Amino acid sequence: QVQLVESGGGLVQAGGSLRLSCAVSGRSFSTNGMGWFRQVPGKEREFIATIDWSGNITYYGDSVKGRFTISRDNAKSLVFLSMNNLKPEDTAIYYCVRSPLGSATRINFNAWGQGTQVTVLS
Repeated sequence: QVQLVESGGGLVQAGGSLRLSCAVSGRSFSTNGMGWFRQVPGKEREFIATIDWSGNITYYGDSVKGRFTISRDNAKSLVFLSMNNLKPEDTAIYYCVRSPLGSATRINFNAWGQGTQVTVLS
């Protein structure tokens, strides 16, 4: 059974940077698309980024384009989200997700991590 464990969240000043990591256990990591979502309590979940199995194709949500970068290391079964120029509105719980497909997708995910809190101070 696949398990996703996020790390790297924390407190940061506006304008700062953080890098989130997601360690994925279970087989076939290198053939699955991966992604990140975030959620603020009481609000809808928001799509952040997705990456295909090869790492060559990525898509981003409009609110993070140009500031966030998704990447992966298939040899180590890791997915990353590098976040720059952080804003207070980026404050949320960030979730790593896995797709049953190899492509980069915004909607087709079947496994979720427990989340890591990111708080951006103004």
